[in-house]
Amino acid sequence: MISHPLLPKLRQLRLSTMALTLDVRATQAAERQLTPIEFLALLLDDELERRSHTRLARHFTQSGCDSQKTLAHFNFSAAPGINRTLVQELATCAFLARHENILICGPTGVGKSHLGNAIACEALKRDYRVLSRSTQRLLVDLHAARASGSQPRLLARVLAADLLVLDDFGLLPLSPQAAQDLYQIISERYEHGSMIVTSNRAFEEWAEVFGDNLLASAALDRLTHHAHTLVIRGASYRQRTHTKESANYPSAVPQDQPPRVTSEQTA
Repeated sequence: MISHPLLPKLRQLRLSTMALTLDVRATQAAERQLTPIEFLALLLDDELERRSHTRLARHFTQSGCDSQKTLAHFNFSAAPGINRTLVQELATCAFLARHENILICGPTGVGKSHLGNAIACEALKRDYRVLSRSTQRLLVDLHAARASGSQPRLLARVLAADLLVLDDFGLLPLSPQAAQDLYQIISERYEHGSMIVTSNRAFEEWAEVFGDNLLASAALDRLTHHAHTLVIRGASYRQRTHTKESANYPSAVPQDQPPRVTSEQTA
């Protein structure tokens, strides 16, 4: 097979996708009697699409978001009280241009993290800079970075993100230093960058997490101003799944004999 004369030049220019699709596109151009400009446009589209996919995959990795937890995979029927219209509006990411926040609250296991991640995925698709971490993980990382001297660089990345996702706020009480770090993040991002915060705590309990009433009041005043609130009610999805699986699992113990208890079952 004779190599296309453009192939070495495309490889030299590192236009890998154009090099891969060159023969197919050349055949199509001949069959359809495409002009040179139309032929070139097809090759360029191939390269641009590949680079777009590569860039998006890299941004997902850097952000900490889960590309599998999207709105398409969110079970709205398991959260009947949620404002689906508001979720769909937030998924357009118009709130980011207005530097608004999203607060997602509800009991454990109802899909708060999934929903927050899904909206963050939409932001990534629109080329926004996103950083997603559990609240505790981010504050621990900031503490470690302070010890190593890299804290200013990490904090700059946190503040530069167009969207910062803090998952599981209030899961653990904050140390005085962690509370100050979180206040600094909220304060400096106020009206400059958006945040999504998920929590299984009721709003009236949020101040307790800080352990400092004055600091909590100042932080929450900024966080809740210009904020959209989503409250998810219902039983834990994981518990519902476990219950359903247990109900469908056939018993291995004869009805006329008591079950044999092992140490693992007792634990």
